[in-house]
Amino acid sequence: MTTLTTSEVDLAALDSATKYPSIPTYHTLQPNGALLDEHIPFTGQVVVTEKVDGTNGRIVVMPDGKYVIGSRKELLTASGDLVPNPVHGIVDTLRPIAEKVASWASDEESILVLYLEVYGGTQLPAGRDYTGDGALGARLFDMVRIPYPAQVLSQPVEQIASWREHGGQRFFAEGALGAEALALGVQLCPRLGVVAAEDLPDTVDEAHAWMEQLLPRTQAALDPSAKGHPEGLVLRSLDRSTIAKLRFQSYRRTAQVRAGNR
Repeated sequence: MTTLTTSEVDLAALDSATKYPSIPTYHTLQPNGALLDEHIPFTGQVVVTEKVDGTNGRIVVMPDGKYVIGSRKELLTASGDLVPNPVHGIVDTLRPIAEKVASWASDEESILVLYLEVYGGTQLPAGRDYTGDGALGARLFDMVRIPYPAQVLSQPVEQIASWREHGGQRFFAEGALGAEALALGVQLCPRLGVVAAEDLPDTVDEAHAWMEQLLPRTQAALDPSAKGHPEGLVLRSLDRSTIAKLRFQSYRRTAQVRAGNR
């Protein structure tokens, strides 16, 4: 099999195939920003993690051992690039990780993608919640391998986007993700525990109270002078087949709307 080289890849196709899909809210979100008690069902054991409020970054390791770094929306730089896009400090923060990963994790038959939250600093809206000194950090929250990438990347961009948003990417299960993070020396988004699906809160009010008790302050602070306000939680099944997010802002908004309707 001929190894797919970075220079021959359609960048629009690569960008689409490696973007992170949308994460649904645990409770149904209405157009007015309030939540309904209807929620996503989980089964088995569920990993509860902190949702860090920064900007999504991705490291794409190509079959030829080169890497590409991107934000959530676009590709920003690649191996050997002398003029990277400096937006939000993503490239400067992720390049050392990318160089380490690309040196040993490339695979001739797949593309490896690491998804990290780049947070803190002075440019990001929630930066002061994590740092008072302007520090930037990165937390790994997902990884995926795209096998036989030439087959995926040869499709029209619209078809690739549909493939991505309908579960075409195969993410690492919790155990494998943790092992990879340890090998790379990269921190995961804070793990807050593992709970049985039947013990998850059902109603919006129950979930709000549970969140406030479980995460009163961020566990991802970069220095002692951080304000410490957390963004929310992410729920994942152990095999990563089901995922959902809970944001404090949405639950507080719902409480306000319900109070105003009484």
